[in-house]
Amino acid sequence: QVQVVESGGGLVQAGGSLRLSCTASGLTFDDYAMAWFRQAPGREREGVSCISAGGGSTSYTDSLKGRFTISRDNAKNTLYLRMNSLKPEYTAMYYCAAGPFCGMAVVQTPVTYWGQGTQVTVSS
Repeated sequence: QVQVVESGGGLVQAGGSLRLSCTASGLTFDDYAMAWFRQAPGREREGVSCISAGGGSTSYTDSLKGRFTISRDNAKNTLYLRMNSLKPEYTAMYYCAAGPFCGMAVVQTPVTYWGQGTQVTVSS
C-alpha cells in the first residue's frame, strides 16, 4: 500500500520560513518525479514545484522562483520544500504528489499518488 505523508506545516509570520517534508512508502521512490501543489480555500489547485526522479531537474511556478527550493533524498524516500520570505497569500494546504514525470508547467504534472496535505498559514 502506497502512503505519501506530508509534515512541517504550521503557522508562521510573514517573512518567515518553513521546510515541508514528504515521506513516501510502498513505492520505488526514485522511479517517481515528485511535486508540490497547493490549494487555498475557494481557489483552484496550483502547482508549486517539481523535481525529477533522480533529482537533477527542478521546476517552479514563476512567482515562487527564488523563494522556494525543492529537493529530495532518495535514500530516505523523502521530498522537501524549503519556503523562504513567506507571504500571507501563500496560506494554503500544501500537497505532495508522485508521478511519472514533471509536466512542462508544474500544474500539468501527472499525478499517480497524492498525500493528504499539510496546512501552511502565514500571518501578516
